[in-house]
Amino acid sequence: MGVSSAGHGWPAPAGVLSAAFAMDAELARSGAAYRAVSPPFYLENLLGQSAAIRGDGAFFLTYAADRPLASVATRDIAGAAADLLADLSWTGQENLPLFGPDRLSPAGMAEVMSQVLGRPVVYRRTSVDDFASMCRFQGASEQAVKDMSEALAAQDAGIYDADWVTAKIATTDFRTWCRDVLKPAVDAKAMA
Repeated sequence: MGVSSAGHGWPAPAGVLSAAFAMDAELARSGAAYRAVSPPFYLENLLGQSAAIRGDGAFFLTYAADRPLASVATRDIAGAAADLLADLSWTGQENLPLFGPDRLSPAGMAEVMSQVLGRPVVYRRTSVDDFASMCRFQGASEQAVKDMSEALAAQDAGIYDADWVTAKIATTDFRTWCRDVLKPAVDAKAMA
């Protein structure tokens, strides 16, 4: 049992996502029984922007503002993994895409954040190049910058899109996640 990434079969380099696919391929070649929960964008990736959401009323991604972004809460990943681990009768090899129940664009996410947080939040798209510059400024290695930039470019180009059809749908919707996870994090930034 493992955790991988949605987007298997993507034909271009996808940085850290390609590394997950390579791990899955290696395990498949071994012949071992193996199942991997394969999630898309983790909602918890937004927690690193709690201060910006609180102070600037904005969050930033490299993704198109009006295009649905496949996402999932980590608690749903943990639940799916626990279910797989509890099933001792299973044999074979399988990647299991797991997506949240929403099909929100970043602009739609901003609307929900605004409602839950009780203050305006907007989405601002940033370029992959600007993201890479920020990572370099923060001390990331060139390999890390390359791997993250390739993953973001693949995400922007639709690496997760094909998995919408076969994905198991998780239970935590974005509004619930914002209420249970994001709001406490943003409120804690106000007290810091």
